[in-house]
Amino acid sequence: MEDPVPEQMRTAAAAFLAALDGPAHDAARHAFDDEPARRWLEYRPRPRPGVTLAGLDVGARKAAHRLLATALSPAAYAQAVAVMALEEVLDRAEDWRRGRHSGDYWVAVFGDPARDDDWAWRFEGHHLSVSMTVAGDRVSPAPVFLGANPATVRHAGRPVSRPLGPEEDLARELLDALGPGGRSAAIIADEAPADIISATRAAAPDRLDPLGVPRGRLRPTGRALLDRLVALYLDRLPPELAAREADRLDGGELHFAWAGPVEPGRRHYYRVQGEDLLIEYDNTTDDGNHAHTVLRRPAGDFGADVLAAHHAAAHPPGPLSPGAPR
Repeated sequence: MEDPVPEQMRTAAAAFLAALDGPAHDAARHAFDDEPARRWLEYRPRPRPGVTLAGLDVGARKAAHRLLATALSPAAYAQAVAVMALEEVLDRAEDWRRGRHSGDYWVAVFGDPARDDDWAWRFEGHHLSVSMTVAGDRVSPAPVFLGANPATVRHAGRPVSRPLGPEEDLARELLDALGPGGRSAAIIADEAPADIISATRAAAPDRLDPLGVPRGRLRPTGRALLDRLVALYLDRLPPELAAREADRLDGGELHFAWAGPVEPGRRHYYRVQGEDLLIEYDNTTDDGNHAHTVLRRPAGDFGADVLAAHHAAAHPPGPLSPGAPR
């Protein structure tokens, strides 16, 4: 069955660009071969390529949201919108000193979605970065970063906002299910790192050591929970992309690693690694209330996988001419 996502993205990106006036259109558009701008990941409040939502009219902002929605499942889209809204909550908590606002998110399009086989787009701001690359009829869906500060807002002891709660709760359920032996293999450090290890690098590490505990060493409950944790991150994507990524990982080994104390409310970190897969989560402020999560493909980020496959199919090597070197 044909994957509808590439065409949905092309249509939504073309509609977004058509909704922009001249200066905004120029700010949003970039050449596909502008590698520094295209292979960009920045989840901190920094200047970035693209056009900001704050400067757009309602129609253009809605077009930007429709484009973002083509890359995310309904649940992940809800998480992303909640992350954006938290900018206002954080600004209030900081006594309005930094002027954070929910319009401080930027959209950049690389190439021409209406004409080019190869093109890409990104929706990004503080604690949100979604990069999608399209090559012909294939989409490469990474990196996908979601963060939350505050990770949890409580009233009367109950959470009223916790957009990344499932990512923490399921990992803790897995940790509990490992038993003493599995936990000793999974816990790689007594203290959590200051941030996710892949950080804002354009190229994620191929492998992070220690790997932690392999899936093959887990009991059935632990294996099922690790599979559910991976599926939680893959299910950030539209069903067609999530299924393709799940099929790609099927049968490969996975490793789960945890760093920091296991008690809730303290600085902690975990990661899952597999074949061309890196999932990282951290919640490492002093009060354990500032979360980062990312889904990356070290060999396939920013379309490296689909671009190579598309170019190989479009330009197969021809027969060697007489006398050509072999």
